[in-house]
Amino acid sequence: MSEAKKTTNPKEIQTWAEKHGGVPAIIKGTANSGKGEGLLRIHFPEKSDQDDKFEEISWEDFFKEFEHSKLALLHDPNSNFNKLVNRD
Repeated sequence: MSEAKKTTNPKEIQTWAEKHGGVPAIIKGTANSGKGEGLLRIHFPEKSDQDDKFEEISWEDFFKEFEHSKLALLHDPNSNFNKLVNRD
């Protein structure tokens, strides 16, 4: 793994995710009524055997919750390693 990079840039996040086969998703059953989408993830359906755990959402909904929760993406530009972290 090369050095991880932290970003909040939506275009950079979407480009990186799509390059590695990732889609915006939430973990099913984690939505709070009126308080957001649920726990965000970038899901890699072709590399996962847990597809039933994730619900794909639009990039628009992903970034709305991403901004609301003040998150950043820590990722390896050359692999699908990623983690959503606080911006601080």
